[in-house]
Amino acid sequence: MLKVGLTGGIGAGKSEVSRLLVEHGAVLIDADMIAREVVAPGTPGLAAVVDAFGEGVLAADGSLDRPKLGSIVFADPEKLAVLNSIVHPLVGLRSRELEDAASEEAVVVHDVPLLAENSLAPLYDLVIVVDASPETQLDRLVRLRGMAEDDARARMAAQAPREKRLEIADIVIDNDVPLEELQRRVRDVWTDLVRRAHQPQE
Repeated sequence: MLKVGLTGGIGAGKSEVSRLLVEHGAVLIDADMIAREVVAPGTPGLAAVVDAFGEGVLAADGSLDRPKLGSIVFADPEKLAVLNSIVHPLVGLRSRELEDAASEEAVVVHDVPLLAENSLAPLYDLVIVVDASPETQLDRLVRLRGMAEDDARARMAAQAPREKRLEIADIVIDNDVPLEELQRRVRDVWTDLVRRAHQPQE
């Protein structure tokens, strides 16, 4: 099994790369998706969040009101640390369960937005960083996601600097290119990943 960490700045195209890798046969473990699952209605995770932050973080239907919770924790580093101490261990546990269920020869891709920020590179056999220029990121966020430019710049500034991501990269996929070129680059990377997965372990 080859464990791959996949990350990239917001708007760099990480989701597109993960989708292409899955098309080639990768087993995808999506940290964001799992983070939603572990605080779904009826889970111990949601109960712990409500214990920590009160009933006010629930929507009318009993689900987590993410914007409400976000407005509380992103303004207060201590509260964010409390939330992370609840959610991160649950995400880690579920990720390991999914990894253990994959075959011995699988290429398991962990899609982790904050891989650089949380110093998670040592958890993986190799790290792929999807990279794009800040100009490209900003253009995609404003044009494709409909963000206000100020919001987009703030979201970009809240992440690790591009240089920090590139420092931890074993493979960089440059995504300042048209989709057809990206598809070709991902295909080449996939060939390399399969080769590594089938190499005898040292």
